[in-house]
Amino acid sequence: MTIQNVTVAGGGVLGSQIAYQIAFSGFAVTLYGRRDSSIQAAKKRIEQLRPAYQHDLQISDAQFDAGLANITYETDLNAAVAKADLVIESLPEDLTTKQNFYETIADAAPKATIFASNSSTMLPSQFAEFTGRPAQFLNMHFANHIWVMNTAEIMGTKQTSTDTYQTIVQFARDIKMVPIEIKKEQPGYVLNSMLTPLMVAGMSLWAKGVADPMTIDKTWMIATGAPMGPFAIIDMIGLRTAISVPLAQAGDEDGQIAAAITTKLKERLGENKLGVESGEGFYHYPNPEFQQKSFLS
Repeated sequence: MTIQNVTVAGGGVLGSQIAYQIAFSGFAVTLYGRRDSSIQAAKKRIEQLRPAYQHDLQISDAQFDAGLANITYETDLNAAVAKADLVIESLPEDLTTKQNFYETIADAAPKATIFASNSSTMLPSQFAEFTGRPAQFLNMHFANHIWVMNTAEIMGTKQTSTDTYQTIVQFARDIKMVPIEIKKEQPGYVLNSMLTPLMVAGMSLWAKGVADPMTIDKTWMIATGAPMGPFAIIDMIGLRTAISVPLAQAGDEDGQIAAAITTKLKERLGENKLGVESGEGFYHYPNPEFQQKSFLS
């Protein structure tokens, strides 16, 4: 199957990035949002990607605009998927929301359309049957800042056809991703299975008063040579996402550490310190402290 027309459902932080990266790679993209306000918010998020693409990929305004020209926006779900070769769902991590979405588009999309979920916490087998086409369904998970953190973790079910899987592997390459082929279902895929324990360990040290976030990040960066520590990563993915990280991994049987982490994160959310998207989280943006030469001294 040749993929030409792609529908991205959901224009949040990651959905908007997915839509633009695909459009920037030359594909026709329809971004679906449930309301006009959702569409306007998605347009704003996509436009805000311009300086990052220009800095990281060394592209011109004209090149960025060429990507924008490949995107159309739609609030009618049936119309959004009517001509799609591939639908990528990037909706909230809620089973009922995803179930309703797939049941709605099962009859609206062409029979050959492949469905892919960007879910970071749910397995594809949890909602494959809702799609009405389990052989043409899998998960395709992107990391935040996908134009530079360019992995696409591809995870099918026992029902996913080989043709569907390989089509998505090739599509990942076509949109300048490195396909990470997951051989069996695994909560957290590869990336989050390793990343989540790091973030929880950092937040636990902070919550227990062992060290402040900058000290924790500095220690990790100096000792491992990593470009950022756990709190810089949390800023990048957003504190609203971080607060849903499985806190069971905090390692305390009575849940006190997990509760302390949640309380401290909620305090920052209440101050609108959301991370990169709001200009402040644990660091200040667009020129965060951890990127300054003096930070590691």
